[in-house]
Amino acid sequence: MTVRYNCAKCNDSLCMHKVPIFSSLDKEDLKKIMGLIRHHEYKKGDILVFDGDPMDSVVIINEGSVKAYKNTADGREQILYVFSAGDFFGEQNLFSGQASTFSVEALGTVKTCNLSRKQFQELLYRFPDIAVKIIDELGNRMTRLENTLQSIGVRNVDNRIGSILIEFAEKYGSNNDKGTIIHLPLSREGIANYLGIARETVSRKFSQLENDGIIHSLNNKEILILDMDRIEALAGIN
Repeated sequence: MTVRYNCAKCNDSLCMHKVPIFSSLDKEDLKKIMGLIRHHEYKKGDILVFDGDPMDSVVIINEGSVKAYKNTADGREQILYVFSAGDFFGEQNLFSGQASTFSVEALGTVKTCNLSRKQFQELLYRFPDIAVKIIDELGNRMTRLENTLQSIGVRNVDNRIGSILIEFAEKYGSNNDKGTIIHLPLSREGIANYLGIARETVSRKFSQLENDGIIHSLNNKEILILDMDRIEALAGIN
């Protein structure tokens, strides 16, 4: 892991511009907090934080993706969230000093922007709009987690597969004349750990969707959604 202590190398694409919770700040306000930022860089497989570690900063994903997960009592990995550019974690320590409630692992090369607890609190006092956006994002995150838990406990495998493809399409998808290309942030095993099902089940369902002409696998990391209506039907949306 390498560390830099300001945003000087962000140049015109200041990292804070990528973060929705800072979208209410103008360029001059962003420049004022540039010197507060500590930059960290990680390689694939590096652990950013372990479950139970004390957290002394809010971590903003500048580039790349990470998975937040817990190990279950029987030794399985349960993925709770996938954070990518613009997402953040560590907010639970803002006022209570609570330890991390999950481990976070880099899924590839990852760059983060870190603000200490004290610095972030000062920003919230100066810019109340940031606090409102954090509340909105945490509400969205809670909804996604509730949906994940519901999927594990109630929804069938087809519903779960359809839902995660929609989630990834919204966050990692790009449209072309044939459909929506998704750059998958997780491997087949990672998707299985996210959905609480066996890896073999994920592979079998993807193969079935491809045989049915709903998706097309471009490579191990990219799939093309050919029929989003049928994916939504699979998820139980229509």
